[in-house]
Formats: sequence, structure tokens, C-alpha cells
Amino acid sequence: MTEVLKHIVFVLLIALFAALLPQQAFDEKARDAVLVVGVIGLWRWSWGLLHLLRSVWFRLVRFPAMRREAESLARTKGLGHAFFLITSFRIDAPTTYKVYRGAFIAAEKAPGGATIVCSIVELGDERLIRRLAEVMYGKDLPFRLEIVRIAGTGKRDALAAGFRAVAAYKPAGDDTVSVIDGDSIVPPDLVERCACMFLTNPNLGALTTDEVCTVEGAEIFKQWYSMRFAQRQILMSSHGLAGRVLTLTGRMSMFRARLACDPDFIDHVQNDYIDHWRLGRIRMLTGDDKSSWFWLLKNGYNMHYVPDVQVETIEQPPLPGFIASAYVLMTRWFGNMLRTNSRALRLGPIKIGAFTWWSVLDQRMSMWTSLSGITLAILGTAMVTPWTAAFYLLWVIVSRYILALTFLTVRPSINLVYIPLLYFNQIFGSAVKVMIFFRLDRQKWTRQKTAFKRTDSRFDAAFKLWSSRLVNTVAVLVFVSILVVLANLGSYFPEDMSENLPKMTNRMF
Repeated sequence: MTEVLKHIVFVLLIALFAALLPQQAFDEKARDAVLVVGVIGLWRWSWGLLHLLRSVWFRLVRFPAMRREAESLARTKGLGHAFFLITSFRIDAPTTYKVYRGAFIAAEKAPGGATIVCSIVELGDERLIRRLAEVMYGKDLPFRLEIVRIAGTGKRDALAAGFRAVAAYKPAGDDTVSVIDGDSIVPPDLVERCACMFLTNPNLGALTTDEVCTVEGAEIFKQWYSMRFAQRQILMSSHGLAGRVLTLTGRMSMFRARLACDPDFIDHVQNDYIDHWRLGRIRMLTGDDKSSWFWLLKNGYNMHYVPDVQVETIEQPPLPGFIASAYVLMTRWFGNMLRTNSRALRLGPIKIGAFTWWSVLDQRMSMWTSLSGITLAILGTAMVTPWTAAFYLLWVIVSRYILALTFLTVRPSINLVYIPLLYFNQIFGSAVKVMIFFRLDRQKWTRQKTAFKRTDSRFDAAFKLWSSRLVNTVAVLVFVSILVVLANLGSYFPEDMSENLPKMTNRMF
């Protein structure tokens, strides 16, 4: 069956499902709940539509003009020296081969010359890297190659050692540093296509690019990553129009060299922390990309997005099961985001721009609003009419299908499995965000299997554990109570049900 025919059959099945719903599914009793869902949905969908329109404008109008200007300046001025900083730790040999081969070719083609700094832990990696360089180029390499060996104390220390190695070369004003993960394969024309962007804006501190992935594992993982990167292309392009992306992905981001070599920047990446009113000082383990992003943000630098350059990443799910892997990955991703969220908000809309500031605020609000629909559907099904669930299911299918169709603006095709995956990302992801928001001290690498050793006393550890549970439970109760009031569902409570609401809420979440 062709892809087009699959979509036609799917739309017909949706129409049939809607036609078979009885009138009770549209019961007037549920109008208040539907109104609340509609108002929140209108807000979420208008925000999503704004991102889509900004993304299309950026990729079709604004960025092509930026590209022409950048390439014109590159022909006139030339490009600076390109530094590559690659960090590797416990990555299999085939992946390491692909990553360094791609970096070597990109360095060879760099117009202004290149230096590759490899920040690694194991001697086996050093031997593999040097052997690959010798096989490809012999004794006379077309770039400088420096190996920095450190103890396996984490990626932040590896980056800091690499940045200091780059700083020792005293980079010039137009030089760049491409920070590359050990599982990311860069294109051969990376420097030529990206470094020229720094010539157009002296205030540009860093940039990042589109990503595609090769996923090892079951088909569900492949479709999940494919969907996520399509969604990422839309959102990053929208933020690219504002001149400040919301993350400088650790997979591949290019920095202005003089900033990446700033001692304050290096120290911030290596020793970043936040002070939490309840959890105390939280030293950052993961999220080095958020640390570098925040340093540039607070110092007033722009961060661009280059949508027409793709970096390929080799994705290896941390666990065999999809749900378990998603939980592990989301805990790390969203924890990194939420640990930086509050301090970014404190910078204010004047300093970082109104659109960027509101987007940072929306990161915090969306984890609650995304749960409002399913919460009201459960409450409505239990208290108003069981057909509420059927109506909600229809809404989920139609709305996520429309959302999946928007990915055609950035990818040549979509898969129907995106529909349940989009809903899974929304609900499961929001639940993980709500949980981790009250437990920001939980951090762990997926590949490295390392975590900070806790030095809390037994009392402090118990206080953090139980206070996190308490404030999390209170927040969920308040959230559900607000929805009940807004949807006027209180009138459907039997007299004795109000006493059981806390128990119901705890079971739901």
C-alpha cells in the first residue's frame, strides 16, 4: 500500500469513527469541560501555529538572505582557523571510526586550516584515532591533531580540558570551535557552510544545525527519533528567527573561538551549579550544552540556527524497552532544561528578547497545560458521561494527525505511527517534567553510568526525599482542583466523593 493510500484509508477510518459516535458523546453536560479544553487547546495550537509560520518564514525567506550575505563575506574576507573539539567516552569502535573519519574530512576541507583536539579517556581510543589518521593521510596530516587524555570524571571535565588546549593556540577573532560529540558525524563542508555565519554578526556567539539520526534498535525507536528531529527542525527554525535558539546541542555546536576560550566560560561549563531554595546547591553533572547556552545568553550574545546543514547522530537507546529508555532519556533531557529554566527567566524579556523569554516561560507552563486534556477527559468520563473518553480519543487522533502533517514542511514524508508517538511524548513527557521539576537534584548520565556522590546527612537526604514528594503531591492536587473549578465539574460530585478526591488524584498521577 502506498503512503498516500495509507493516509486516505486513515482519514476515512477517522470519519467513520466520528460518524458512529452516538449523540451522548457530545452531551451538553460536558460543555464546561469541553470549553476549558478548547480554550487551553486554542492557546497551545495558536502557539504551535506561530512556531510553524515563523519556521517557514525563517527557512524560506530570512535564512537564505543570511546565507547569501555570509557566503559573500567569506569570499571577500576568507574564513578563520577551524578548531574541532571532539569528546569520546565508551563509544564502540565502528561509531568512533565514522565520527573521526567525518571530522578528519571536514578539517581537511576547512578553507582556513584546522586543528582537531580529541578529549578522551581511554588509551584504546587514542590508538584508534591515530591509526585512522595515518591510514587516511599517512604521516603528513592536512590538519593539526592533538590528543588530550583525562580521567573518566565526566564530559564537563573533558570539555574544559579541550577548551584549554584550544586556548593554548591563541585563536584569532574569526576562528571557530566546533564542539562535537563522539557519536555525531559532521558533513564534509561543515566549516565552509557554518563558519561564514560568524562574519555577518560580530555579536554571534554560537550556532547549531539540523540533525538526522541513525538509530540502533527496534523500529519504534527509529520512528520516535525521526519524529523528534522533525519537530526539532520546526522549533529551532522558529527560534532561529529570534536570533537565540533555546539550546546549543552537545551533538554539534560551533562557537566563536575567543568566547569558547574565555576562562570564565570554561569554568562555567566545568563547574556550573544552581542554588535551590529547598534542595540547596545543585552542581550540574549533565547538561553542559545548557551551561554554555546560558553563559552566552546572560552575556548578551546571539545564537543562530543553520537549517540547511545536517549532522548525523548515531543513537543507541540506553535500555532495550521503549518506555524504559524514553523515561531515562527524558529524565536527563528535561532535567537539564528545568535546571536552567528559572535562571534564564530571571534575565528578563528586555535582555534576552520577548519571544525567547516567553518561550522559556512556556517550557514551564506547557508541562501542566499538556496534561489538562487527559485530566479533564478522565474526570469527565468518571463524573459526567463515559462517552467523554470516546470524544477525547477522536480529538487526540485528529489533532495529532494534523500536527504530524506539519512535519511535511521540513521532511519529505511522515509515518502514521507519529500520531501515537506525539501523544506519548506529550503525556509521558509532561508527567516526567512534573516529576523531575520537584527533584532537580537527580542527575545521571545514560552511557557513562556515573552520578555525583551524595554527601548529605541522613536527615538532609530524608528531608529532600519527602519534601519533594510533598510539594509534588500538593502541586498536582492544586492543578486538578483548578481544572475541576474551571470546568464546573464540582456539581457532578456525589456528596461523599470530595473526600476521596485526593486518593483518586494520586492514582491518576
